[in-house]
Amino acid sequence: MQARKLIGSGLLAVGLMLAGCGGSVLDETQVADLSVREDELPDCSGQDYEYEYYSDATKTTLVGTRGCSCGVWVRWGTITSYYNYSSGGCFAQ
Repeated sequence: MQARKLIGSGLLAVGLMLAGCGGSVLDETQVADLSVREDELPDCSGQDYEYEYYSDATKTTLVGTRGCSCGVWVRWGTITSYYNYSSGGCFAQ
């Protein structure tokens, strides 16, 4: 009895794998190029924080930055596993 269930479950799994996900395959012209997106950035007024990314654990070579400086987004370079985080406050003008 258990062998029948095992074989039936295996056949069901194989059938589902052969059927695929049911979605169509996109060709290269249909894939969105995220490097040219122009989505609006969220407002970061009143926020002051920064992530500084480094090439390795010694944190001697800066390779990128991400953050917000009182309403101005900062972004350059690459993101790595080695970073420092800092934050502060914005003063009302």
